[in-house]
Amino acid sequence: MNLGAGEPAGEAAGPDRWPPATRAVTRIGRACVIEGLTDFGPDDLRLVRDRFPHQHVTLDGDVITVWPALLPRT
Repeated sequence: MNLGAGEPAGEAAGPDRWPPATRAVTRIGRACVIEGLTDFGPDDLRLVRDRFPHQHVTLDGDVITVWPALLPRT
């Protein structure tokens, strides 16, 4: 998903990719925002965390955010 700010990810929602209630997946900068048709639950959060094991993932009702990994110091 190499996308610019606010562009849709263009990937199908589904249990193997995104939570079943996913309405939209977009990139805002280096973050990935998954918007739901309804509030997400713990299983949805776990699905996304399993997909992004080395990144911080948060849940706020109908939005799951995958925060960008920290860049190495140069």
